Amino acid sequence: MTAATGGPLVEARGLSRSYRLGESVVPAVRDVSLSIAPGEFVALRGPSGSGKTTLLNLLGLLDRPDEGTVRVEGRDGEALTEEERSDLRRDRFGFVFQTFNLIPVLSAEENVAYPMALAGASAARRQERARELLAAVGLSVKLAVRPDLLSGGQRQRVAIARALANAPSIVFADEPTANLDSHTAEEILDLMRRLNAERGVAFLFATHDALVVSRARRVVTLHDGAIASDAAS
Repeated sequence: MTAATGGPLVEARGLSRSYRLGESVVPAVRDVSLSIAPGEFVALRGPSGSGKTTLLNLLGLLDRPDEGTVRVEGRDGEALTEEERSDLRRDRFGFVFQTFNLIPVLSAEENVAYPMALAGASAARRQERARELLAAVGLSVKLAVRPDLLSGGQRQRVAIARALANAPSIVFADEPTANLDSHTAEEILDLMRRLNAERGVAFLFATHDALVVSRARRVVTLHDGAIASDAAS
């Protein structure tokens, strides 16, 4: 399924999410409305505790709001079953985490192939696409290497390739430069910008890194769980 021409890829309306901390209820996201169009490159900026990760998880259908809705390519996420939400995450979304979340016993190629196995792709197709994606992120010589023998930047490159395995419409990246030195972070952001331009994949970053913000084409600022500003950069 593809987004309607000119329509939003992901759209949030009136999202709110709170968490219970002991006897207290702590609001993490407050009445957020936001839309991401196909092919955008957006930074969701804010300090720790501003609600960035919570909002990313809501938009990526990893969590459910207390109030409001998330629509993905016109489909109401709150009306879907858990299986349908899981299928949508697998087929239309990619995720990049600050801790990489690679499977340690699998090689780089096997990590990238894993989401395709879940989607039912043939072994030949998984191998072909995993190698093509690892070549695209500059890791053709690391196909058989496991994550513990890769540098932080190389692990993040594998994670990016894995996020693209099922040709998603959008990649959600949570603090993707947090565990990288500044030089490696620049390389990773250059790579993401190139993939965005060449493959048309939208990227949405949750970040407090000024480097990521400077590379974004649009910056959404969160303050205490609410949108404080939303502007092209």
